[in-house]
Amino acid sequence: MMKHPQIIFATKNPHKVAEVRFILKGYGLQICSMDEVLDIPDIEESGQTFEENALLKAHAVFERTQGWCLADDSGLEVDVLNGSPGIYSARFAGTPGDYSANNRKLLELMKDIPDSQRGAQFRCVVAIVGPNFSTTVEGIVRGHIVHKPRGRKGFGYDPLFIPKGYQQTFAEMDETRKNQISHRAIAFRKAAAILLRLFESSI
Repeated sequence: MMKHPQIIFATKNPHKVAEVRFILKGYGLQICSMDEVLDIPDIEESGQTFEENALLKAHAVFERTQGWCLADDSGLEVDVLNGSPGIYSARFAGTPGDYSANNRKLLELMKDIPDSQRGAQFRCVVAIVGPNFSTTVEGIVRGHIVHKPRGRKGFGYDPLFIPKGYQQTFAEMDETRKNQISHRAIAFRKAAAILLRLFESSI
């Protein structure tokens, strides 16, 4: 298989790195986490949209490395909460990355919401930044929020979200199945296709 340039994934989240490597297995892309290639402080996500945050992170890493970079911003958007937690998904309960607290807060806010009004979607925006290149792609998966956590796999809001057409939460699903249909899988496969076209056209 042709060797392509190293791709730096602008995250320090080991769950995301593992998931993206699994999703892109077979594409021939060498995905490295930020920690593997440079010592850089956490990048503040000061944007007002997923797209702004993804671009902010990718450009920050590109400026330090001058290499091809991917960055994502993703989250859960609940219909009855007007799209919340949205860009604040990771820190919904106040402490970044406290998945259990975030889930408890969401369930408390929705405790009186009937099944017919528990629609939600996961959204992922991936920024692709390289020499003289910058763009974004998006992945969305619709579903609904259950009344209590189910399953021990995955991370984040996975125990609360059942994708449309399925009976299991993301946290109950086999990893292979989840990574075929998730918002992150959709967005990163779009990004991989763009990178491969760019690399092949530059040969």
